[in-house]
Amino acid sequence: MIAETKTITLHTRENPLQLESGKRLAPVHVAYQTYGTLNADGTNAILICHALTGNAHAGGISFSNDISYTGDLHHRENSNHNKPVRLSGWWDGVIGDGKALDTSKYFIICANFLGSCYGTTGPASSNPKTGTRYGTDFPSVTVRDIVEVQYTLLNRLGVNRLASITGGSLGGMQVLEWALMYPGYVESIIPIATSAKHSAWAIGLNETARNAIKTDPEWQEGKYTQQPQKGLALARMIAMISYRSQRSFEKKFGRDIVVSESDEQQLLFGDKNPLFQVENYLRYQGNKLVDRFDANTYLYITEAMDAHDVTRGRGSLRDVLGSIDIPVLSIGINSDVLYPVHEQQELASLIPNGDYKGIDSIHGHDAFLIEFDQLNKIMSHFLEEVKIK
Repeated sequence: MIAETKTITLHTRENPLQLESGKRLAPVHVAYQTYGTLNADGTNAILICHALTGNAHAGGISFSNDISYTGDLHHRENSNHNKPVRLSGWWDGVIGDGKALDTSKYFIICANFLGSCYGTTGPASSNPKTGTRYGTDFPSVTVRDIVEVQYTLLNRLGVNRLASITGGSLGGMQVLEWALMYPGYVESIIPIATSAKHSAWAIGLNETARNAIKTDPEWQEGKYTQQPQKGLALARMIAMISYRSQRSFEKKFGRDIVVSESDEQQLLFGDKNPLFQVENYLRYQGNKLVDRFDANTYLYITEAMDAHDVTRGRGSLRDVLGSIDIPVLSIGINSDVLYPVHEQQELASLIPNGDYKGIDSIHGHDAFLIEFDQLNKIMSHFLEEVKIK
């Protein structure tokens, strides 16, 4: 299945987006991909909501030049980023004929969310007032703003009702807000590895990562002309530790050492510090993000995550979650240290028609991007049950 990224303009100067902050934003462009066919009634659609550094390419095969991020600063002299690379979707394991998100039954949509840097308007986009990148002049956005833009997109695509919505992490936050903002539009939801409100633990990790970016001299108060590479890489390294688990790191790396030209003795006892495999992995992941993401975008989206709280302006958690009257499958991961399972179990216990299912994995928070066999089984059963009822 070849996946094509399309871009649509949803808001213009004549019809700007009204943000939760009170500010207005225009134009608003949205990048998205679809898989399968929308039925005549516009009622067989499932929306996938992606996480922090994700994009619209959830399924099928696409090419790197089709999903490259907005406002590439071309700072990588030795990079091959301009050469098309064949890429599988980040959730391809659950999208397709016979899989949980069955494209023979459902019309699947994944849109790059507001504030990101993969084709949808965000800090890396051009500011029409200045002709330069928004940077830190971009207005603050919330998860609710993200959902409002998604709703507008689905209406433009002819979707009259959603059979379900699913996503993990920040994607799961969007899923929960969908059920509260547009309850009559959604038949069921599947939030994964997420929470009703961002915890102090998760906020603390995000703040540490943001400070890694802001203390890089190249950040220049957000007015950089080239990516603050060290800061953004360090932010990613911090995050990657929270995305996995101690058992996962031990199994994958242990105390293995990277042996280069120097022998192991030199690495251990010489002038150089030993370069363990886990250090090598974290540095690689940090540098990899620099090659595909924008530093200001990272700041904005982590702040939107920290502001996530389904009770804000609505009432108590019990009352708010108790108002969700559709079937809900809350999925947790037993080794997730970022969003522990008690947060997903709480969702299921307070939602009248809520159910909890767990993924058994050593891979921590990232398991929702890895354990496709378990996800297919859990999600397929739920969607079939909802359909029968």
